Amino acid sequence: MIETGKTNNKVQDIRLHSRKLLEISGVNNVESFDNEEFLLQTELGHLTIKGTNLHIKNLNLEQGFVSIEGTVNSLSYLNPGSQPKNKGLLGKLLR
Repeated sequence: MIETGKTNNKVQDIRLHSRKLLEISGVNNVESFDNEEFLLQTELGHLTIKGTNLHIKNLNLEQGFVSIEGTVNSLSYLNPGSQPKNKGLLGKLLR
């Protein structure tokens, strides 16, 4: 069944410059972050960024933009319906 009158206006751009600078649009929220992992809520789902020496260079949630500096090793979207893992102190110690 095709629904009429509804359009998918979800847009996201990801630009990675030499694995050192990551620019992402369509960001709704920064769920958690540390120097090895970021978890972002985006227009297209939760996005996990893993790397080393990661830090926020620029953040503007009104415009839905974030830029992250450091060495980026991987980007992955969580499956729809799965909950992001909350990495508390105990979770990090047991990793």
